[in-house]
Amino acid sequence: MDHWREFLLLVWNGYALLLMGYDKRQAKHKSRRVPENRLFAIAAVGGAVGIWIGMYGFRHKTKHPSFVFGIPLLVILNLFVWVYLLRFLR
Repeated sequence: MDHWREFLLLVWNGYALLLMGYDKRQAKHKSRRVPENRLFAIAAVGGAVGIWIGMYGFRHKTKHPSFVFGIPLLVILNLFVWVYLLRFLR
């Protein structure tokens, strides 16, 4: 079976998770950060689950209302889109 879509989803969300960890590390070291709009863009195009796991796994951006409310909404949207893509576009 051809599972490239599932693999792409896993890799993209892994990248999103690692990017949250990287941004948390940069914040601790007061170094150059990942722009919030980039994190939201990655979440909007399929990486919301990785960003969401990273938020709570790294305890990062959990006090920002835009992340606390926006990322879960993007998770729901991502799930609908991915179910559609994985189920109906085979």
